[in-house]
Amino acid sequence: MEEVILRLRMSAHDAHYGGGLVDGARMLALFGDVATELLIRHDGDEGLFKAYEEVEFLAPVYAGDYIEVIGRIINVGNTSRKMMFEARKVITSRYDISTSAADVLPEPIIVCKAIGTCVVPKNKMRKGS
Repeated sequence: MEEVILRLRMSAHDAHYGGGLVDGARMLALFGDVATELLIRHDGDEGLFKAYEEVEFLAPVYAGDYIEVIGRIINVGNTSRKMMFEARKVITSRYDISTSAADVLPEPIIVCKAIGTCVVPKNKMRKGS
């Protein structure tokens, strides 16, 4: 199935907790952005996010970290699209060295995984499914 990848840097604006910690809801918002692109590519419509059936927060994310978000459609129903998502930290901030230090990680760290379902109403589908 088709895959969508989004990469971005977490900013100080994304930090919600002390120490520059980014809240898990930010990862879910990024999964929503990836889901929207997947639906546009698959159906020609943004669709609607219906539900998550599984979400795992696996490692902390901090302001300054670069996150790569990957999503795939893993099952296509009549109007539903089941998707898997994974957020990986690929660059980590190094405030312990200086306020502008960062390291490219030798291997990405999975920070969040989820499975969710989106729907596209039949009358909005513009591409053959």
